[in-house]
Amino acid sequence: MDLSTRYLGLELRNPLVAGAGPLNADLDNIRRLEDFGAGAVVLPSIFEEQIEREQQLIEDLVSIGTDSFPEALTYFPAQSAYGVDPGGYIDLVRRAAEAVDIPVIGSLNGVTDHGWVDYARQIEAAGASAVELNVYFIPSDLDLSGDAVEQRYLDILNAVKAAVRIPVSVKIGPYFSAIGNMAQRLDQAGADGLVLFNRFYQPDIDLAQLTLISGLDLSQPTEMRLPLLWLGVLAGRVKASLAASTGVDSADDVVKYLLVGADVVMTTSALLRHGIGHIKALRDGLDRWLAARGTDSLASIRGRMSHRTIADPAAFERANYIKVLQGYRRP
Repeated sequence: MDLSTRYLGLELRNPLVAGAGPLNADLDNIRRLEDFGAGAVVLPSIFEEQIEREQQLIEDLVSIGTDSFPEALTYFPAQSAYGVDPGGYIDLVRRAAEAVDIPVIGSLNGVTDHGWVDYARQIEAAGASAVELNVYFIPSDLDLSGDAVEQRYLDILNAVKAAVRIPVSVKIGPYFSAIGNMAQRLDQAGADGLVLFNRFYQPDIDLAQLTLISGLDLSQPTEMRLPLLWLGVLAGRVKASLAASTGVDSADDVVKYLLVGADVVMTTSALLRHGIGHIKALRDGLDRWLAARGTDSLASIRGRMSHRTIADPAAFERANYIKVLQGYRRP
């Protein structure tokens, strides 16, 4: 069975990608993911705040005593010359790239286009096959316009693209006023891939302590409806590779995303829930699904049910919304 696919210009043996998550911070886990059949691995995100905090620490350390001894300034290189390495992230990239044959994708999480993007160069130099930008930005400033929010995403992409030569993908959330147009703008700005969708973790309230609480809620298959819709709409309409993210728990979920046009399918929650070996169950399930339908190639089904190719594209649009509401019957 030929499950090969292309993502970000990279050749993958299959479309199953271990999405960014805590499991991928361990080199042994990365090796096991390759052994169990993952097509690629996205490392956990390194955060803009981590990089800036360590840069500030270095700056504080080298400035100690310089007011009393001005000549000491000549003893230290400029702050920008230091190889900032929060938590050994660059070392993880290097060791992972050397340990496995599948693509290793670094992940940067930030909200500005400032100097932290230079860190992408270090990720590239360490051997990463690509960089994923996980833009986690909640526009809580009420004076910030939608145009300004969208421009921030484009500015971050432009800054990172200028810093590296390896492919760059952008992981976005579903909260733009016009997702399709934003995807097109990112595509035109040079994004090599789009990952749909980021999940914004939302606070809850502890009524006993009257405090805000937060936690990690693993995604559920019911959450895949929205990315399924937009992947189907975008497939064949943008040059960028398309990655499905959110809600993947079974091989059937993988197949659905591929049918609407995803090039790869990422999963994180399922691996946390079921263990790393679940990647093999997803791969074997995909293989069985294709074999049961007499096809020996993944390419033969990808995009078969996208908006551009389906016989009734109204199923993606308002007509289907009306049909669903009018056809509802109380159980």
